[in-house]
Amino acid sequence: MNTSASALRIAAISFLTLTGTGIAGPVPMTHSETGAGLSADYKLPQIQGLEDPNTFVPAENPMTAKKVELGQLLFFDKRLSKNDTVACASCHLPAKGFADGMPVSTGIHNLKGGRSAPASINRVFSKGQFWDGRADTLEEQSIGPFANPVEHGFINHDEMVAKMRKMPGYRKLFQDIFGREIVIEDVGKAIASFQRTVLSGNSPVDKFDLGGEENALTESARRGLELFRGKARCTRCHSGFNFTDEKFHNLGIGWDTNTVDLGRYLVTKNPDDIGAFKTPTLREIARTAPYMHDGRFKTLEAVVQFYNQGGVKNPHQDNTIIPLELTGQEQQDVVALLKSLNGEGWQHVTAPKTFPK
Repeated sequence: MNTSASALRIAAISFLTLTGTGIAGPVPMTHSETGAGLSADYKLPQIQGLEDPNTFVPAENPMTAKKVELGQLLFFDKRLSKNDTVACASCHLPAKGFADGMPVSTGIHNLKGGRSAPASINRVFSKGQFWDGRADTLEEQSIGPFANPVEHGFINHDEMVAKMRKMPGYRKLFQDIFGREIVIEDVGKAIASFQRTVLSGNSPVDKFDLGGEENALTESARRGLELFRGKARCTRCHSGFNFTDEKFHNLGIGWDTNTVDLGRYLVTKNPDDIGAFKTPTLREIARTAPYMHDGRFKTLEAVVQFYNQGGVKNPHQDNTIIPLELTGQEQQDVVALLKSLNGEGWQHVTAPKTFPK
């Protein structure tokens, strides 16, 4: 949809203003939950530039206020690791676009993972989760790291659930919301519900392109927007309202240093997927440095320069990646455009002051 101004305008939906500030947050509805807390009573805001997120919420996990609140507790609680040192929020920090600002993530016992932490922005719209798409749903993604020896460190999910069942506060919350004892599936449903509230839209790009605010973008960013849709070929992969095609591409990362991560191939075993990784959203991209799945680029300038040279040639490189022949000024203009994609919709997220005992 971001391939032309007219297409974007067709896709636009009105911005829901909360409290008159223009900053969007979740909208709890007024009627109470029934049926063990499983009825939907919670609506996500409609934000300029985004499709209605409520239409992306799966029917098998309806949004409720209590479920979102529980998910936020779980997301920030370090006790959901083997030694009480790592929470989901340890690698997904609000101030860093829900990434961690590191080339690769650090887990339990300061162990280093092999990939950078993907940003958790706008995951409600996403299909396959993780860099390699190995999780089909956000619910599945939400519980994957717990049983990873490098991340949260539990041997399996049963071990984590057993630890949680020793906390009466959590046992009561799960009983109230789900009507049963704690099970890993409900942990995933709660965290996924919270993650769906982490939105970003109404950026300067949206204000300019959809809202008609001529001064929302600098002249450099305006030129960058034209380049983004044209000569720079960015929309070949960063398409749609969320600036991602939700597909997997081989850019050549690692082929120049003999440190190739096989990426999507490890999931599909399809040779066409060797070295391919998911296209991330560009929303909040200025907050989520460093870049690429191995965090090799510290700045957006370095990323644009990498694309301008056509990535790194290899037998499996995506055929859409070619040298762009952008001038130095044009590269600066694209960077200015990218820096104009910070938006609103996630600022309500704060760490809980207390946790269930």
